[in-house]
Amino acid sequence: MEEIKIAIVFILTFLFMEFMAWFSHKFIMHGFLWSLHKDHHNQNLKKSWWERNDLFFVFYAVVSMSFFYSQVELGFKFGFAIGFGIMAYGLTYFIVHDIFIHQRFKFLRKANNWYAKGVRKAHKIHHANIKKDGGESFGMLFPPLKYFKDK
Repeated sequence: MEEIKIAIVFILTFLFMEFMAWFSHKFIMHGFLWSLHKDHHNQNLKKSWWERNDLFFVFYAVVSMSFFYSQVELGFKFGFAIGFGIMAYGLTYFIVHDIFIHQRFKFLRKANNWYAKGVRKAHKIHHANIKKDGGESFGMLFPPLKYFKDK
């Protein structure tokens, strides 16, 4: 029974991270920390392969590691489940966002199914606006259904 609780916490954490990605993207990255995110939207501001925007990935990695610490050192029984849930979302985000959508590595190039096409389309619409305000589609794995319709 304990393993089921841990699995449920892991899955709920993973799903909650999609909300956190949307919230962080909409209200933090396109809000008071736009200075760290704008180079991701405007390729003319890039000076290297590394983007200031990548600091958000580092932040969530530290949060994930903090939950590992909370189980090992503080005895919080769901620390690993939450830490691995955050880490699994981060890995998924990296694969979908950085590899598949932005092609920071040159593989996973083709969008051959309705889901991949919808995710790529939603992100393309998001990046059509290079400014802080006026954007849309801030989530990653579950974009609005309108992006899955063929037009």
